[in-house]
Amino acid sequence: MDFGDVLRELIEERDMTQKQVANDLNIAPSTIGGYVQNTSEPDFNTLKQLARYFNVSIDYLLDFRTGKTNTRQEDEILRVFRSLTAEQRDVYLEQGRAFFKVNQKERVKSS
Repeated sequence: MDFGDVLRELIEERDMTQKQVANDLNIAPSTIGGYVQNTSEPDFNTLKQLARYFNVSIDYLLDFRTGKTNTRQEDEILRVFRSLTAEQRDVYLEQGRAFFKVNQKERVKSS
C-alpha cells in the first residue's frame, strides 16, 4: 500500500477532511492533497508530525513490516487495540476470544 493510500485511510476513518488535517498541522492543503494522491511524499519532519498526529508509527504510515507481524491486518489490529481505553480493550479481547472458541468448536466438528 502506498503512503498516500495509508494517509487517505487514516483521514477517512476519522471522518476528517484533508483540509482539516492540513490546518491542524499547518501544512498547505495542496501538500496534503499531493500526499493522498501519491504524487508527492513528505520529508522526515512532516512524516514524524503525521505519525504523531494520527498516533501511528512511521512504519505504519510507510506500510513497512519489521517482521513482528505477518500482515497489514495484524498491524491494523494492534493499532486499533492500542487506541482503545482499558475498558474497551477488555471488550475487544472478549470478542476475540469468542471468535477463537467458535473456531475451535468448528475444527473439532470437522475432525
